[in-house]
Amino acid sequence: MHKVGRTNLAIAFASLVLVPLALAQPSSPARSKPGSSSMDSVIATLWAGKTFDQAAISPNGKQVAWVEITKEGSAIFISASTGGTPRRITAGGQSESAIAWSPDSKQMAFLSDATKPGQPQLYVVNAVAGAPRKLTSVKGFLASPGWSPDGKTLAFLFTENAERAAGPLVAEKPQTGVIKEAVTEQRLSLVDATGGKVRQISPADMYVYEYDWSPDGKSFVTTAAHGNGDDNWYVAQIYTIAAAGGEMKSIYTPPSDSQIAVPALSPDGKSVAFISGIMSDEPAVGGDIFIIPAAGGEAKNITPGMKASASWLTWTSDGKILFGEDVDGESGIAKVDPSSGAIETLVRGPGQLNANGWGTAISLAADGKIAAVIRQSLAHPPEIWAGAINEWKQITSRNAALKPTWGEAKSIHWQNDGFNLQGWLLYPAGLNPASFDSANKDAAKKYPMVVVVHGGPSSMQHSTWPGPRSFGAALSAVGYFVFMPNPRGSYGQGEAFTRANVKDFGYGDFRDIMTGVDQAIKQAPIDEHRLGITGWSYGGYMTMWAVTQTNRFAAAVAGAGLANFQSYYGENQIDKWMVPFFGATVYDDPQVYAKSSPITFIKNAKTPTLVVVGDSDGECPTPQSYEFWHALKTIGTETELVVYEHEGHMFVDPAHQRDVIQRVAAWFNQKLK
Repeated sequence: MHKVGRTNLAIAFASLVLVPLALAQPSSPARSKPGSSSMDSVIATLWAGKTFDQAAISPNGKQVAWVEITKEGSAIFISASTGGTPRRITAGGQSESAIAWSPDSKQMAFLSDATKPGQPQLYVVNAVAGAPRKLTSVKGFLASPGWSPDGKTLAFLFTENAERAAGPLVAEKPQTGVIKEAVTEQRLSLVDATGGKVRQISPADMYVYEYDWSPDGKSFVTTAAHGNGDDNWYVAQIYTIAAAGGEMKSIYTPPSDSQIAVPALSPDGKSVAFISGIMSDEPAVGGDIFIIPAAGGEAKNITPGMKASASWLTWTSDGKILFGEDVDGESGIAKVDPSSGAIETLVRGPGQLNANGWGTAISLAADGKIAAVIRQSLAHPPEIWAGAINEWKQITSRNAALKPTWGEAKSIHWQNDGFNLQGWLLYPAGLNPASFDSANKDAAKKYPMVVVVHGGPSSMQHSTWPGPRSFGAALSAVGYFVFMPNPRGSYGQGEAFTRANVKDFGYGDFRDIMTGVDQAIKQAPIDEHRLGITGWSYGGYMTMWAVTQTNRFAAAVAGAGLANFQSYYGENQIDKWMVPFFGATVYDDPQVYAKSSPITFIKNAKTPTLVVVGDSDGECPTPQSYEFWHALKTIGTETELVVYEHEGHMFVDPAHQRDVIQRVAAWFNQKLK
């Protein structure tokens, strides 16, 4: 059984003079300290880490393959699951990804752009020896290959003639002339494992996000929707379709305030398990686990009241459901019995467990006992591990020489409005948390602190190794406390907690953050007069909101933020995410949008604020940042706006990524040090 979905992309994010709107010039960034060894060191560390995009155990549990990101692109390696010298699997491309093992563990399918840079094709290779064979010669975007149970056919998701990768995080293509909604359909497609003609089996008017083969190989279960793929994920339904093609049958339509993900057929083919909850971003899955008859019928929540958020699932051969969970800032693997609802926790701890894309997950062998996983934390860089669950052995040592240049992280807890809340407090580099407690902290030297609010809001801040977009680690390296809260609306405390900010953006969630700030000040030597706040996406919104609600912050940096929900509704490319959170469209209830808009309270803003954004951002469009910057400038509040050329919601140009880190540190250094 093979559950697959569209390729996911990862995401997270000066001067005293007011400047006009301009494209960022990475060649001359505003630096925190010219020649600063601390900043140079942390930037070198952030870029030195080898990262992994996927870990895949063979069905027999004897081999593990993984996708490794290199400076040249992405590459696939394979080794015994007990360790040993890895061997590269390649068709010769610079971008190779999406590993799929055949049911007999003898072959692997993968995507490679060997024949044309930027154009992936599907390949198959013998796992022991031999050259890869190319199965497709198509034009467009391919994703998520998966073998049929008999090993004779490969399914994949195909967007014919696509001009960019799927997903709203990617830079939007500029439109001119008569503007029409861009609709390109991602269709479920098949090709024989020996090669041949590609068969697109799902209808041309349907966008398929994920799929799972039935145990008999005669049909699929999918999540899909009509229309714009980036936007309509929020209203996707569960469909079934015959492997021979034809019409798709809807077997489940979620409530209007919920999304669905990760559909998986049971070993007997009679039931479909899936995750449902309120989700703000397609790649970031979280919610409760439901099951529904494969023929359709009533869906049953088998994890009601669970104080965690399921992020991935798979059936085991004995009819149980193994799932990844985000819980209280930590990652876990658990098992639930669909008949009784009994949950057994198998693994839980700080750090992140991942196998493919976003979310807590592992790659599981057919026996349900052996697994592969990417493990990492703020203290330990990512590596591939494999073996029996919770008895994993480290397989790679790609990052053995890497040590954190930032400080030590501690999980802190506090209460507000009846909620139990959690966040991560990253200490300044070189400062030992064990040296301080509530009894002696007041006598210690005080340090500035920057609050970093995560995106989403349906997401959770883990303890995870920072990458090139992680300016929080850079701030810790140059002497700041960095507080990363998980306020209401986050994953990790159950579905009721994730829904607790509905129609309440900027109110309860902001109180959670500010009471968390107070808790951090109580237990660490933090200077309450030198506080800053920053974030990207929802974190950028919360930064804009914060400076209109309080003067406690001496500096702010808003990355890809939202200034005005009323204008934002008509500007962004994924407006369907908003109705579940606001209860109505902006045209039906403009006031619920206005009350949570920073621009409504802009006259209160006195905090110096740097605003940064990409010029091709479809999720949080550039005009939102321009509007906020323009308002601050008009009322005389110190501000600066930097717009990055050809960047979407997720920055991909390394020069721009470095520039953001340097500008953020420079801004806070000027205001807080």
